[in-house]
Amino acid sequence: MKGPVSEVQIDALRDGGSVHRADAIAIEEPLEIRLVKEGSPSAESNGGTGRPVSITMRTPGHDAELAVGFLYGEGLLREPRDVVEARHCGPSGNVIRITVRADLPLDLDRLNRNFYTTSSCGVCGKASIAAVTASAGIRRVSSNLVVRESVLRIMPDTLRAAQAGFAETGGMHAVGLFTPEGELLGIREDVGRHNAMDKLVGAALMEGTLPWSQCVLLLSGRASFELIQKAMMAGASTVAAIGAPSTLAVQLAESAGITLVAFLRSGGCNVYCHAARVLPVRGVS
Repeated sequence: MKGPVSEVQIDALRDGGSVHRADAIAIEEPLEIRLVKEGSPSAESNGGTGRPVSITMRTPGHDAELAVGFLYGEGLLREPRDVVEARHCGPSGNVIRITVRADLPLDLDRLNRNFYTTSSCGVCGKASIAAVTASAGIRRVSSNLVVRESVLRIMPDTLRAAQAGFAETGGMHAVGLFTPEGELLGIREDVGRHNAMDKLVGAALMEGTLPWSQCVLLLSGRASFELIQKAMMAGASTVAAIGAPSTLAVQLAESAGITLVAFLRSGGCNVYCHAARVLPVRGVS
């Protein structure tokens, strides 16, 4: 499996001239996710690679986590024991097969809808917002978590320091999971923000550490509907974003009981809903 970064030759144009040099860029390649039930006849069809479910453009690495996280977000997986095996198929490294337990309730006919996604938009190809949440509906998140605003303010710097891929290429999104005290528990990077989320969710599912009701999820960019939907499925009670939120992200967070923080900076932040979980800096209204 190749790494997440490739080196190319460029001409760097600056005031006063140009320099021909190497430059590191993030790799973006397709990943086809295939699904099969253990012991089923289809396990041996298509060369044993299973049934195609989705194609996403991603940065190679943590592919099993990405596939498992995607399937969990679609409501097809529920717990660690659902996954029997995750392995790549074929020589390219761009096809992965997820084998699930034989008795897992699974309506494969429902997967006929178009699941093609790009690295920038995890809900492209889906017919409507209703189709996105149809798998599990609105999951109300319940949590007594409280996080200090002063702790939230230092999380972006902590996340940035752990973003090795971004530091090298300037071209990767990140999602980080924090304790209420500001300890970074996990981070994943990818050219696609939804892929970074799926990788982190998939890792947590396989480790048995879901839901995230007592953790803070930090997004390196904006808070979009798709990311809040995935956070909701993972049971995250508090989601913070360095960038802006969208209207649908705010609406879904409000409905799901998720505290949504955006424009998070060292100097402050905006809390868009369920603000009781954020303890403001004393003296700031």
